[in-house]
Formats: sequence, C-alpha cells, structure tokens
Amino acid sequence: MTTNRWPSRLWLVRHGQSAGNVARDLAHASGEHRIAIDIRDVDVPLSELGYAQAEALGRWFAEGKGNGRPEVILTSPYVRARETARRFRDAGGADPDESICADERLREKEFGVLDGLTTAGIQAVMPEQAEFRRLLGKFYHRPPGGESWCDVIFRLRSLMDTVSLHYAGRDVMIVAHQVVVLCLRYVIENLSEAEILAIDRQGDVANCSITEYVHDPAAGKDGGLVLVRYNVTAPVDEDPEAKSTSAPDAMVAARG
Repeated sequence: MTTNRWPSRLWLVRHGQSAGNVARDLAHASGEHRIAIDIRDVDVPLSELGYAQAEALGRWFAEGKGNGRPEVILTSPYVRARETARRFRDAGGADPDESICADERLREKEFGVLDGLTTAGIQAVMPEQAEFRRLLGKFYHRPPGGESWCDVIFRLRSLMDTVSLHYAGRDVMIVAHQVVVLCLRYVIENLSEAEILAIDRQGDVANCSITEYVHDPAAGKDGGLVLVRYNVTAPVDEDPEAKSTSAPDAMVAARG
C-alpha cells in the first residue's frame, strides 16, 4: 500500500507587482545603471496594482475557480510576498483564520554585489561579472555575495522535505518569487538545466499567476505531484480592478 507523502494539491504563486518592478521598468526605459530603490530588497512593498492583483487572486479562489482553497499558506519572508498572501486570504482565497507561515528558504534569489543594477549597469560597472555569467550561464553563475540557481534549488529541496513531512495530504499554497517558482518546477518535476532554462526563455512568471500541481498515486513508483497548469493569469485577467504584469527576476534587471 502506497502512502501519500505529498500535498493533495500544491499551488505556486508569484507575488503581486512590487514597487521594485515599477522602479525597474523606469530605470530600463531611461537607460539608468541602477534601480531607484533606497530600501532593502526584503522590505520592498507591493505597488497599488500589486495589491489589486492579490485581491483579485483571492476573489478568484473564493468563487471556486482555483480547484479548492489552501489549508496551508507558506510564504517568502519578503514584504511583497507576505502582503500578497495576506491580501489573498483576506479577499476570501482562504479561511480568514488561516495562518500565514513565512519560511526563509522561500526568499528571493540573492544577487550580492549585483543587487540594484540593471543589465546595462552590470555591463558598465562590473563587466567581469557579465562575462562570468555569459560563460557559466544563469543556472550556475554565483555573483560575489549572492546565489546561483543551484543554491536556490539546494534550499528548496530542504523546503520540499518539510512540506512532505508536515503537509502530506493537505492543500498547500506557496507564495514566493519568479526564480523560486521556476526552481520548484525543477525540483518537483526532476527537470534538467536545459529544460528549466527553456521554460524560463518562454517568458517571465507573471505576478499573481497560478502554477498548480495535484497528487497522482499512479505517478512513479510511490506517487507524485503532476503539473496541472503553469503561469495562468486568469485570476487577474478576469478581474476589472487588476491586470497582468510580469518582469524578470529580482533587482538584477528587475525586482522579483
């Protein structure tokens, strides 16, 4: 007899549009080398549109379009992710008494010395890092003081062990960042570097988009999580008070 060691359903959500996303777009449009944000990345809040996106997502789940509602909400400790989770819950996406648990392993990818630089800024200020990234690729390049995608994956494997241990058979939502969503796909689906980078090249993970897995006991020897949908923007596209937005990850070329 096979015992289910995974959630019955798992939703991955990127946070709503942040003030950093807006500042990034302005910096790129004007050719600036640095993004005009004077607070820590962890403290960057949602934009007004980001709040509307999170509430639209909550109403979409409240209307029964999300294939259920989460019993467990795990979030990055970053303000923009926590605000997204709270607005989602308060808009009816989950029980109003549902606690929101921050887990540091879900934090944004850390960019170290490159934090706050636009793509043009990296080329101008730290051309050696631009060259390292070209040679190594984004999957393996680790800027000084920062992380590679592999580093993020390492902590997410630990996170998924915790989810398996404590939340098997339950409906779980994770609210985090673009790279976290992509790296969780890599872990859950046992993808290769080439496969996950091909998915990344198809387009950015949209703010407040839904990526959903369901447990299938017939998947593999012991059952597993099977992808139902990826990067679905219907929750905000269908809401008159919100609209879809996306931007590259974090403060290297963007806030995540």
